Amino acid sequence: MSTTLTPVLTKRFGTDQPWKIANYERLDGYAGLRKALTMAPDDLIAMVKDSNLRGRGGAGFPTGMKWQFIPQAKPGEDPKPHYVVVNADESEPGTCRDVPLMMNDPHSMIEGIIIACYAVRAEHAFIYIRGEAIHAIRRVTAAVAEAEAAGYIGENILGSGFGCRVTVHGGAGAYICGEETALLDSLEGRRGQPRLKPPFPATNGLYDAPTVVNNAGSLASVPYIVLGGADWFKKMGPEGSPGPCIYSLSGRVKNPGQYEAPMGTTLRELIELAGGMARGKEVKFWTPGGSSTPMLTAEHLDVPLDFDAAVKAGSMNGTSALMIFDEDDCVVRATLKWSEFYEHESCGKCTPCREGTYWYVGIYERLEHGHGTEEDLQTLLDLSDNILGRSFCALGDGATSPVSSSIKYFRDEYLAHVEGHGCPFSGDMGDRNRELAGATA
Repeated sequence: MSTTLTPVLTKRFGTDQPWKIANYERLDGYAGLRKALTMAPDDLIAMVKDSNLRGRGGAGFPTGMKWQFIPQAKPGEDPKPHYVVVNADESEPGTCRDVPLMMNDPHSMIEGIIIACYAVRAEHAFIYIRGEAIHAIRRVTAAVAEAEAAGYIGENILGSGFGCRVTVHGGAGAYICGEETALLDSLEGRRGQPRLKPPFPATNGLYDAPTVVNNAGSLASVPYIVLGGADWFKKMGPEGSPGPCIYSLSGRVKNPGQYEAPMGTTLRELIELAGGMARGKEVKFWTPGGSSTPMLTAEHLDVPLDFDAAVKAGSMNGTSALMIFDEDDCVVRATLKWSEFYEHESCGKCTPCREGTYWYVGIYERLEHGHGTEEDLQTLLDLSDNILGRSFCALGDGATSPVSSSIKYFRDEYLAHVEGHGCPFSGDMGDRNRELAGATA
C-alpha cells in the first residue's frame, strides 16, 4: 500500500491554525453550506442518503436515512420544533478520533451541523462534548462564535431566509451518555440513562420533539458530500461502506495516531502506514472498533475494515479504533481492564449489565491472581449469554464482546492462568502489559 494518500477529512490538519475560520475558508470552508442553501431540503437529504454515508459513531446507521425519518413538514406546519444533536461524547476505550477532529478542524463539523439543520428543518442544534475534553469544548465554542460572527449561524444565513442557533454543551463525563437517548436525557438536565425505545428520537427526542442525533465525524463528512456529490463519495471504499475514514491506532505500533484512509482499508495496511510494529513482534490480538467490538487475531490482518466486512469476520467496525497487542501481551489482563471500565461506567439501570459487569471483574481478578478455576471460563460465558441482548442498551452488549471473543480465540491462555495459578506474563513483562492495558482503558 502506498504511504501517500490524498486526505479529505484531514486535509486541513497540519496547516497554519486550521481551527481558525479564515484558514478554514481558504480550503473550501463553508462552500458546501453555500451550495446546500441553494438546494431544496428534501434534495439535500436524498443526496446524503444516496452517498450511503454511514454513521461514524459506531453503529454505522445510514445518515441520510436517519435524516429522512424526521417529519418533513414545512416551517410552521409542524407544531413541534426540530433539533439536531451532535454526539461528541467520545468515551470508548481506544477511541480518539472526534477530539482531534474538533481540535484541528472544528468548522467542518459546524458546517455539517448547519447543513443538517437546513435539511431537517431544525432551528437549533446542540453539540454534546465529553466533559473531560475541556480543550475541545473551548475550541468548538470559539469556532461557533467565529461562524456566528461571519454570518454562518444566526438569522437569515447568507440571505437564504433560513436561520439556526448552535449551543455547545459539556457533559459530566459519563460513558453511558454516548448512548443517544441517555445523551438526550443529560441535555435535558436529568441523569443520563437510556430511554425505552420506541418511541425513537426521530419523533420523540430532545424535549419530546423530532431530533436527529449524529456523530461529530458523520457531520464533518457532510460538506464534502455536498461539494463533491454522492457519486464522488462512493468512489472511496466499498459499495456498502463508502467514503474516507479516520482510523485511530494505539498500542504496539511505532507511530500511534490518526490515519485517514478509505473505508475497507486493512489492519496490515494501517500498520504499514504507522511504521510497523513497535517491538518487532507479531500481532496477537486487536480490536477493530474500540473495546466494545469483539477482538480479532493475526488471522484477520487482511479483513477490510468497513461495516459489512467486519461483521462477516465476527466483529464490528465500530468507531474505527484499533488497539493492537503483540505476542508478549496478556489477553486476560487486557480483558480485565476493559471489564473494569464497563463495571465503572454501567449506569445501573438494568440488572444484567449492572450485576454482570461486577461479576466479570471478580472472576478476572481471581484468574489474574492465581485463584481461578476452569469452571470460571464457563461462568464467564454464561454471564455473557445473560447480558447479551438482555440489557437496556448497547453498553451491556459491548461489555461481553472482549470476554466472549478472548475465550473463543485464547482459551489456552485462560487455562494457563488456571494451571499456572496466575498470569504467565509476569515480572517486568507483566508491568508493561499492565501499563498498556491500563492506558487503553
